[in-house]
Amino acid sequence: MSTSGTKSSKRKRFRAPIVYCCVAAFCFVIARLYGLFGHGVRSPAMDYMFLYPLIGGGIVLIAALIKPLLTAKARKGSRAAFNLYSSAIACLTVASCLQGVVEIAGTGTVWVLWFRLAAIVFFCGMFAVYSI
Repeated sequence: MSTSGTKSSKRKRFRAPIVYCCVAAFCFVIARLYGLFGHGVRSPAMDYMFLYPLIGGGIVLIAALIKPLLTAKARKGSRAAFNLYSSAIACLTVASCLQGVVEIAGTGTVWVLWFRLAAIVFFCGMFAVYSI
């Protein structure tokens, strides 16, 4: 008897989109709970924070479906590019959460801008790594 590596690689390929969907569900629940205890004050940034991991996971899912079509040379820097992509999505999600908390509290902070700038740097780094 022999074992085939194709089943494991398929599972591994679709693990990231599933994790992104779970993170999106977690963000949705957190936003609803925070809104429940926010004394009726809502924030669009907090309400729609789940969209970053949901759309990000959709892009990863599309990439997972297309990945077998790519050559090995094109996939050489894919792990580093994926890590940078995940970091960018995480920065955008945290920035949205922080902006929502700040809006509900009625104050301001510059950290939201820094998180968004970090996300842009991570996205640029992803394109740079993947194009090498």
